[in-house]
Amino acid sequence: MSKTSLIAADRKHLIHPVINYRAHEARGATVLESGQGAYLRDIDGNELLDAFSGLWCVNVGYGQQSIVEAATRQMTKLPYATTYFHFSSEPAIELADKLVALAPASLQHVYFTLGGSDAVDSAIRFITHYFNATGRPSKKQMIALERGYHGSSSVGAGLTALPAFHRNFDLPLPHQHHLPSPYAYRQTHGDDAQALIAASVAALEAKVAALGTDNVAAFFCEPIQGSGGVIVPPVGWLKAMRDACRRLDILFVADEVITGFGRTGPLFACEAEQVEPDLMTVAKGLTSGYAPMGAVLMSDEIYQGIAGDARDTAIVGHGQTYSAHPVSAAIGLEVLRLYQEGGLLANGQAQAPRFAAGLDALLGHPLVGDSRHRGLLGALELVADKDSRARFDPALKLPDRIAAAAYRNRLVFRAFGDSILGFAPALCFGEAEFEQMFGRLKRTLDEVLDETEVRAALRTAGRAAA
Repeated sequence: MSKTSLIAADRKHLIHPVINYRAHEARGATVLESGQGAYLRDIDGNELLDAFSGLWCVNVGYGQQSIVEAATRQMTKLPYATTYFHFSSEPAIELADKLVALAPASLQHVYFTLGGSDAVDSAIRFITHYFNATGRPSKKQMIALERGYHGSSSVGAGLTALPAFHRNFDLPLPHQHHLPSPYAYRQTHGDDAQALIAASVAALEAKVAALGTDNVAAFFCEPIQGSGGVIVPPVGWLKAMRDACRRLDILFVADEVITGFGRTGPLFACEAEQVEPDLMTVAKGLTSGYAPMGAVLMSDEIYQGIAGDARDTAIVGHGQTYSAHPVSAAIGLEVLRLYQEGGLLANGQAQAPRFAAGLDALLGHPLVGDSRHRGLLGALELVADKDSRARFDPALKLPDRIAAAAYRNRLVFRAFGDSILGFAPALCFGEAEFEQMFGRLKRTLDEVLDETEVRAALRTAGRAAA
């Protein structure tokens, strides 16, 4: 199909996720054609530096030939194998074994899904089953964080705390609750790490007390909140929340769909604070986006509770046709090899200071109010006034302006609706790619700053703050 035909067919038939449908119809699609390393190429031949790893997922970069070969071998040998009826396949077994060896020690069992949303949905189903099966059916209330993201399934999107995922979907559900995020830049005690941690723990304790300990099943959190604006809690926050859950007798679920597989430095963010969750959800970097796959890792205690008594012959009624897909599993095994033997995990750790320094250097830019980061996950928060931290008026559509300027400068990243810019460069980025990234980012910010309406918004906010 020609470019014109492709865009017309896209407008007519293809529904895109998390977008205004009418706006997309008016704009049309940007058609991507190929990728290599840290770069994408669109259908017009423009080479784009991808500073967002696709959608937080292409951690190893594009065009890794060994992954293509692993997938080809498996497709040739066994392109599909169900895990229903006691069947299995070699790559699925090996990947489960490998994940348990690499994950926090508390996690001993793996259920494979198609991605992050259904990993969260599966975790919710397993938790519900566990408490019912172990004689605690009142434990149904679930708690998550404001600005958190836990996918867009019918139930998981209620734990997600972003308005677009609730609007017209009748969410959140009555048993889903949210606590304030550890959002240092937007909290009065944000400069005091211990006070911020204490406030989060106190909020969890208060919510559990209000709901009743016997009624609360679990607390879900991302070690670093991704789609909520890359909210980076202080070191010690994750462990404090895990310890609080243990005291309160509720399950601690670490959603590492974004933070897993080297994104924050170690293979899993939980490693940094020696946190052992009761359940952990992963996806994205598991296959580096080369094929759909996610997983729920669970403790032996939860598994044994779900498995029940050996005399009970009832099945556990949860499954998916493509769970533990052998081609995805083969890809996952090769991706894990590239992280470790291929040196990508080590490179990501080595490049993290360069990434942090580049973001922090932009704090002097008139548009930038905050820089936050851990590993190769980071954000800039743009503000209309640095002193008051006032946000830009949504009517200005600053994220759209930023995204358009970034594309002109051949740079891809995430411009969130509240003027937060998210970055997740692949673990294959080196000095040259970072130099190019920050050069193009600076030009993007300068171009937007030069727009008359943006400069006027800065002046207006400054006068209002004064």
